[in-house]
Order: sequence, then C-alpha cells, then structure tokens
Amino acid sequence: MKKLENKTAVVTGAASGMGKAIARLFALNGAKVVVVDLNPDNAMDVAEMIRLEGGRAIGLKCDVSNEAQVKKMMHAAIIEFGSIDILVNNAGVMDNFTPLDKVTDELWERVMGVNINGPFYASREAISPMLKQGKGVMIHISSVGGTNGARAGLAYTTSKHALIGMSKNIGFMYAKRGIRSNVIAPGGVNTNIMKDAVPNEKGALLCSSGAGSMPRMGESDEIAKVALFLASEDSSFVNGAVLTADGGWTAY
Repeated sequence: MKKLENKTAVVTGAASGMGKAIARLFALNGAKVVVVDLNPDNAMDVAEMIRLEGGRAIGLKCDVSNEAQVKKMMHAAIIEFGSIDILVNNAGVMDNFTPLDKVTDELWERVMGVNINGPFYASREAISPMLKQGKGVMIHISSVGGTNGARAGLAYTTSKHALIGMSKNIGFMYAKRGIRSNVIAPGGVNTNIMKDAVPNEKGALLCSSGAGSMPRMGESDEIAKVALFLASEDSSFVNGAVLTADGGWTAY
C-alpha cells in the first residue's frame, strides 16, 4: 500500500517549485491532490501532469491572502474528493530583503497576507473536517528565515517566524484529537521565488554576507521528500516540530 493511499492533500503554491514537487510526489504515493495556485493555467497543467502519471488531481485558482477565495477553494476540494486529510501551506512570497526603514505598508500587507494570513485561513478551514475525521496533518513551509534573523528582509522574516509559532500552537492544541502540525524550514532552494524581484541593495548585501557558509543549494524534490515523511505515518510521533532542511547551512 502506498504511503498516502486514499488521502486527500491540498497543496498551495503548487504550480511550480517546491509545491509542484510536493504535489507530484504525494500523488505518486497515492494521494488525491488539490493543486492550488494563483496562476490557474499552471495549476491545471500540474494537475494534468499528475493525471497522466496515473494519479488523481484537480487544479484550482486561489489567492490565499483572500479569505473568501480560500473558503471557496477548500469547499471545492471537499466536494471533489470528500475529505481533507493533508494540508500543505506552501504558497509564499519574498520581500526583496527590505530592511525596516524601507518597508512600506503595501509590502508589509502583501507579505503578511500571503505568508501568514493565507496559512491561517487555510488551516482554519481544514481543521473542521479534520476534527470530524479524528485525524489530519498540516505541513507549513517556513524557512531558515523563520528561525534566524538575517536570511531575508523584515516582513518575510517576521511572517516565517509567525508561521512557526502558529504551527506549534496547532500541534499542541489538537494533538489529543489526532491532528499533527509541523514545519519544514528549507535553506536556499532552487525555485522561482525571486523571479522578477528587485532586491533592496543594502538589505541584500547584508543578508548575503553569510551565504558563503552554505554548503549547497537544495532542490525542490529534496524538500518534497521531507514533506512526504511528515504527511505519512512514518512521522506519527512527530508533532509541533520544525524540521530544518538546509544541507547544514545553519549548523555553521
């Protein structure tokens, strides 16, 4: 039996990068996958790829910072597959390494909207069906920027720290009700998160000052394997944890 057989997984930010790799690996391990992304064409392309590989998947458009859209998306997932067993809060945006004195209200609200409001909305929608089932798994993609202060700008760093706190609280509050909540904190991973970015020059220079200690960049498939471990019964006693996957970068 496959590790996620008969499970339904909702993966946000799943049209590219780590989210796409997670969605595909989950499907290969038996999960029915809801591929969620702001880009509907790419989300449907990933879902089609999964179906061509023999899996089950649908692609849905959703701006996770919009509560109404998240509610609609989660409702559609339940209508399509009947349950929500696994939620992967992967959607995220960077903040161009912007330091405090340069952070505008617009930047702050955008980053917090996607990186913390989005996971909050999705988790709040998922908790009810999980409680009814008496089981469920939440996986939140944070960052080593959520455990350290100098990997990004102020808004991103704050949002990823907050995501870890949210996950730990969920994990503790619902542990006796069959629900686990864990965080993956990746280091540098080859994705398109910085596509079209215009980094703050001073902030980027400061945050890159320790990059020389990074052993190597990671790949999306490597993070997907960590997510599969946390989603499956292999990690049945892992709850409220932060699993760092950075090739040893923060060990320096």
